[in-house]
Amino acid sequence: MTSACAAGPRLDELERQARDAGLLLRLKVGRPLGLWSLHLVVAQQSQNGSLRWLGNMKAWAYPAASGLQLDTMRVMPSAPAGVGDLIWSATMAWTLEMTPCRMARLLAIRDDERQHQRLLRYFRCFGFEAVRSVDAALWDLPLRLVWGGAGMLMTGDCARVQTISQRRWRQSAA
Repeated sequence: MTSACAAGPRLDELERQARDAGLLLRLKVGRPLGLWSLHLVVAQQSQNGSLRWLGNMKAWAYPAASGLQLDTMRVMPSAPAGVGDLIWSATMAWTLEMTPCRMARLLAIRDDERQHQRLLRYFRCFGFEAVRSVDAALWDLPLRLVWGGAGMLMTGDCARVQTISQRRWRQSAA
């Protein structure tokens, strides 16, 4: 599926924007068992030529409108402003261009209550909404197995997440 992404720039445009900001944006995509696996990385080349890892997103998707499952996102504390926004925007651009997915799901892990509240605020600022708490109930077991813990299941419209993250990325790159 290679339709144009109406919500924001295409992935190749985001790669160019990243390059203009001195960043490298790379994706590794697999297709195991009819699913998509995504590992998106943002790095910066140092003066000696080595790469400095700044952040990444791991996700997988199945072929359905609500099939994008966001697994892990990390941004180094020393990363330049906007790296997280670039990761979100590029992840959504890839999703909208290459998959039939239009909705994303993630789990705001509840390890520590203070950190959990920070995650909820962070995900909400990108347009995600809480769906339900995933705890110790028997019916929560499949979701706990997928994400490896308890927390708040959240969903977000991929086009909306991309619009928000692209606006934030442009502001930080300006």
